[in-house]
Amino acid sequence: MKKPPADPCPCNPQHAYAQCCGPLHSGAASATDAAQLMRSRYSAYARRLPDYLLATWHPDTRPATLDLEDDPAARLRWLGLDVHEHHIDSPDHARVRFTARFRHGGQPAQRLRELSRFARVDGRWYYLDGDITE
Repeated sequence: MKKPPADPCPCNPQHAYAQCCGPLHSGAASATDAAQLMRSRYSAYARRLPDYLLATWHPDTRPATLDLEDDPAARLRWLGLDVHEHHIDSPDHARVRFTARFRHGGQPAQRLRELSRFARVDGRWYYLDGDITE
């Protein structure tokens, strides 16, 4: 049985962060498709990297700021990610359906299910928006 990495990636604990989302977060690489960008954004939420999240948010829908709750007692703790579907609608548009598990403070774990939309602009993928699903 393969031993998990010492610094696992939040999007997939079987992969090392340095080889998975780390290069995207550091700017050494850019996402090759919408699914990879979605996974890297989940990892950025888990690692509290608001600059990366804002940089990968489409300019038409990007918020001016992003507060990821600095208070450890109040912050979300991301527990896992499942990417269910990756739809390529056109060369520059795609959708990703996923479920993210999280816990807020001492509350029971919850699930966030979303169908996210992505757009490619000048060769780079951006999160456009999403619909929460049941």
